Amino acid sequence: MKDLPCSIFPFTTTDKIRYSDTDRQGHVNNAIFSTFLETGRVEFLYNPEYPILQSGHSFVIASLHLQFLKEIMWPGSVVIGTGLNRIGNSSLHIAQNIYQNDTCVACAQTIIVQVDAHTGKSVPLSTKVKETLHQWILTDVQP
Repeated sequence: MKDLPCSIFPFTTTDKIRYSDTDRQGHVNNAIFSTFLETGRVEFLYNPEYPILQSGHSFVIASLHLQFLKEIMWPGSVVIGTGLNRIGNSSLHIAQNIYQNDTCVACAQTIIVQVDAHTGKSVPLSTKVKETLHQWILTDVQP
């Protein structure tokens, strides 16, 4: 997914790079990349215009694969592109890229699962939620 432009993603958000995000080498610490991905996922999953979280449920991360491509430098901002590769029975396969100055600096594949908030067991996504999610499917893109 590293060769994809940000414009291919159906959902984007921006995050500010803070001085405290940097490490001794002067670039953004690798752990902060996951925080940027979280910003994109949270704004996508909890978007009040397109509610997808069902009452009494939550989303948990089952898998996160993150590939670092370039350093992120302070000051500035990043753009996080988010889309779906697949909608499962209770899971979402999320593709994300992080960009700084129109250059892809990282790409990630995350699988999240909808679970019952009390039992922690997976719960199928409703038909309505799946219909809402289809607008964020990445078309003509291989994971």
